[in-house]
Amino acid sequence: MTADVVDLIMQDHREAERLFDELKENPEKRPTLLPVLTTLLTAHSRAEEAEVYPVAASEAGEKEEVSHSQQEHIEADKLLAKLADTDPKSPDFDKVLQNLVDAISHHVEEEETKLLPGMRSNLSAERRTELADAFATSRAKHLGEQPGDMTRDQLLTQAANADISGTSGLPKNELKKKVESEGEL
Repeated sequence: MTADVVDLIMQDHREAERLFDELKENPEKRPTLLPVLTTLLTAHSRAEEAEVYPVAASEAGEKEEVSHSQQEHIEADKLLAKLADTDPKSPDFDKVLQNLVDAISHHVEEEETKLLPGMRSNLSAERRTELADAFATSRAKHLGEQPGDMTRDQLLTQAANADISGTSGLPKNELKKKVESEGEL
């Protein structure tokens, strides 16, 4: 069966939703499920940013949607890092988790109603299959990374996707600050 990048992205979205439900409904599983969630979301985001968003912007005419989606990824990274740093047994965990769930749910809805349909309409089935392979390979490469584990090149990719200029000569720490401050919604 030939894979379509839109379908792969949506499968990851459903898995994230399933993990959110598990984390909410089974607090005793949080110490085990939290690393699974952070790994999935981080790998998914990095693969979209590296392989999917540049093509969606340049070939599918979705530049504005990509910029917005990238900004949502930057915000989700911050929320995911905060959740990863929150003790799953602490009373704050539910609130931090809900903030992440709300942000990701909003992002997923927008991506699935705007960006992904645009890709399905404006990219050939063959191109979406090529992107599926690139997305899956990139996602596998990024498994194990956690929020905040960003290389300078990944930060430059985020800046380009979010249409943030003046970043090419910045050292990594200044680049990270610029992406986080200008990438905010």
